[in-house]
Amino acid sequence: MAKIFCIANQKGGVGKTTTTVNLAAGLSQLKQRVLVIDLDPQGNATMGSGIDKRKLETTVYDVLLETSTIPDACQRSEKGGYDVVGANRELAGAEVELVKLERRDQRLKTALAPVFDAYDFVLIDCPPSLSLLTLNGLCSADGVVVPMQCEYFALEGLSDLVNTIKQVHANLNKTLKVIGLLRVMFDPRITLQQQVSEQLKTHFGDKVFETVIPRNVRLAEAPSYGVPGVVFDPASKGALAFVAFAQEMINRTSAAAISAPVQSTSL
Repeated sequence: MAKIFCIANQKGGVGKTTTTVNLAAGLSQLKQRVLVIDLDPQGNATMGSGIDKRKLETTVYDVLLETSTIPDACQRSEKGGYDVVGANRELAGAEVELVKLERRDQRLKTALAPVFDAYDFVLIDCPPSLSLLTLNGLCSADGVVVPMQCEYFALEGLSDLVNTIKQVHANLNKTLKVIGLLRVMFDPRITLQQQVSEQLKTHFGDKVFETVIPRNVRLAEAPSYGVPGVVFDPASKGALAFVAFAQEMINRTSAAAISAPVQSTSL
């Protein structure tokens, strides 16, 4: 049965999409069956997987409105080695249309049920806001992976996200947990980043992944070529870090039980 994870952070520009596509490619290299669901109307995870969002005939928009199924909407990222349910600007309209529908926060969960056994991991790339799209992702997921930069404002955003996850856990999805915090775009030469990293480890303990994703120009260049950084330059520090992170994810989620939700929101 698939393990379903949202890659989420209410702060924009923290590397959610980069994390999603490179984790997917890393897991694929480790012989895992992976499905990526792009819930962001910008469609960056779709494009970053080598799929032209402008040419998609069926997207996650159709899946949410229940006019299509996930198998019908799937595209293959040939270079990434995983499947993608893509998104484009059409998805922005789903916000308005979902409001008036029944089970508006459970649409994605219902759509995923028939494909549970077809994948080992389902990764959901969420938009940087608490919208009905993000809520669909959180209601579908077993847990949340939070990519974050080690900067002051990121700490404030983390508190907001943890509170959101706790509310969803209490009211909509009793199985939702924080799987871990992933430090991304990390530069060890910057003292503040080192300090924030230590704060995270002090307050969140083993909720902080051991793997650290360095700031890496090859990861930044890869989307313009329509491939994950893990494939674009496999020998780069960023690519190696994401493969290591994929292995850590496998190890962490194959444990007897995924640890409990984060309780503290003070940093």
